[in-house]
Amino acid sequence: MASGNVSIVTEFILVGLTDQPDLQLPLFFLFLVMYLFTVVGNLGLIILIGLNSQLHTPMYFFLLNLSFIDLCYSSVFTPKMLMNFISKKNMISYMECMSQLYFFCFFSISECYVLTSMAYDRYVAICNPLLYNIAMSPKVCFCLMLGSYLLAFSGAMAHTGCMLRLTFCDANTINHYFCDLLPLLELSCTSTYINEVEVFIVVGINIIVPSLTIFISYGFILSSILRISSTEGRSKAFSTCSSHIIAISLFFGSGAFMYLKPFSAVSMDEGKISSVFYTNTVPLMNPLIYSLRNKDIKLAMHRTLSRRRF
Repeated sequence: MASGNVSIVTEFILVGLTDQPDLQLPLFFLFLVMYLFTVVGNLGLIILIGLNSQLHTPMYFFLLNLSFIDLCYSSVFTPKMLMNFISKKNMISYMECMSQLYFFCFFSISECYVLTSMAYDRYVAICNPLLYNIAMSPKVCFCLMLGSYLLAFSGAMAHTGCMLRLTFCDANTINHYFCDLLPLLELSCTSTYINEVEVFIVVGINIIVPSLTIFISYGFILSSILRISSTEGRSKAFSTCSSHIIAISLFFGSGAFMYLKPFSAVSMDEGKISSVFYTNTVPLMNPLIYSLRNKDIKLAMHRTLSRRRF
C-alpha cells in the first residue's frame, strides 16, 4: 500500500471523446486539421505582430500573448488526444496526468485574465482616448500580463496541489480525453470534499471576477459608442469590440457550463462536448476572429507578404 500523497494508481486509462470504433478515424482527421489550423493561425499572428512595428501597440501586445497562450493551451492535450484516437491502449502515467492538469489550469486561467486585460484596453481606448497613452503605458501592459500569469500560477498550483493529496486505488479509467478536474475527482477513493470546495471557489473567482469586469467594461463602452454622433465612428467601434465579445462568449460560456454547477449534476458525456469548445474550438477561432475582422492585421499581412515576394 502507498502512504501519504503517493497514489496507488501509477497509470490512468483515458476513455477519449467517444468509445465508438467507427468514429475514431474520422475524429482523428477532424481534430488533426483543427490542431494544424490552430498552430498555423496562432503562430502566424505571433510572427505577424512581432514583424510589424505598426502593430506594437497595447491591443496587439495582448493579442500576441493570447495567441501564445492558445498555442500552448491546445498543445497540452491535443497531441495526446490524437494519439488516443488511433491507439488501442489509451494510457497516461500518473505524473504525466498531473502535469497535463497543471498546464491545462495554468493556460486556461491565463486566458481568462488576458481577455479581461483586452476588455480594459478597449474600455480605455473608447471611453478615455485622451488618457490612453498614459493608462496603457508599456509598464501598465507588462504589469497586467505579469498579474495574469501570477494568478494563473497560483490557481494551477491550488488545483494540482489539492489533486495530489488524493489517493486513487483501483479505479483508473478517466471518462474524458484529458486529465480534467471533475473526472479525476470521480476516481478518488478518499474524500473529495475539500477539493470540491476548492474547485468551486477557485473556478468561481477565475470565471466570475473576469466576467463581471468584462461586463462592466463593455457596459461603459456601449454607453460611449451610443453617444458617438457619426455612423462610421459607431460602426468602427462596434467592429473593434465585437471580435472580443465573440471570443469571450465562447470561452467563458463553455467553461461556466462545465464547472459552475453542482458536481452531482455534471454529466461527463455533456462535459466532454462542452470541453471541446474551450479546449479545441476557442484556440482555433481566436486567430480567425481577430484577423478576419481586423483591418490592421489584414494590412500588416499584405505588407509582410509583399516584402517577402519582393
